[in-house]
Amino acid sequence: MAAETLDREKLENLAAELIEKQFQRVPKMRELHAGEWTDRDFYIRHITETVLRIRLNNEVDTYALFKVGSKDDTLAAHLAKYLAEEFGHESMFSRDLFKFGLTQEDIDATDVFPSTKKLMGYLRLEADSRGPAPTTVWDWLVEWYSDRYNPTITNKAAEDFGREFVAGTATHIEFDESHDHDELMFRTVARAVEVFGTPKQAYQDLATFVELIGDYFAELYELTVGSKQPAGV
Repeated sequence: MAAETLDREKLENLAAELIEKQFQRVPKMRELHAGEWTDRDFYIRHITETVLRIRLNNEVDTYALFKVGSKDDTLAAHLAKYLAEEFGHESMFSRDLFKFGLTQEDIDATDVFPSTKKLMGYLRLEADSRGPAPTTVWDWLVEWYSDRYNPTITNKAAEDFGREFVAGTATHIEFDESHDHDELMFRTVARAVEVFGTPKQAYQDLATFVELIGDYFAELYELTVGSKQPAGV
């Protein structure tokens, strides 16, 4: 009996279902992703976290590549290609933050949210016990999410703040589209799951990651918007 393979349609449908649950529990998350709402402080802090998370993500991806070692050259090549195309991309987002008045020192001095720390800790620990598969599931989710939602979020920010404040973010979106990162990462995660894990584990990892995305947006909202509202609102 052949081993079960990762089903792309099932993975995408599950991601959409799980995101929908987060829309229901986190204030303004649905409106943000539908292009119906944004907030200046919220958006600036969101892009700051994006910069910091990209740096950390590149580190865990590098560690995952190390964990592949010489066990599977095809997988290593896919992951190395993705890494090569992602290193330094935080600078695109930083350009937008500079337009908002932040300095590099401001960005570097910002501590990431607890949800980001939990995510990166999970990826590092799971790489030790399960190899690169969990990290590639996360990378696939990042690309799927970006394709599905980031253009809408960015267009709303452009409407509210000005196109010049999202130029770097828009450049990154165009880069990902032109390099078909969603497709590259599905090939990568499918190979990683085949060699190092199981589809069941991948679907479980996906649920964990989407829950942490919801936690992140809840933390972001509370820090930047909730803290400005009068008590009881």
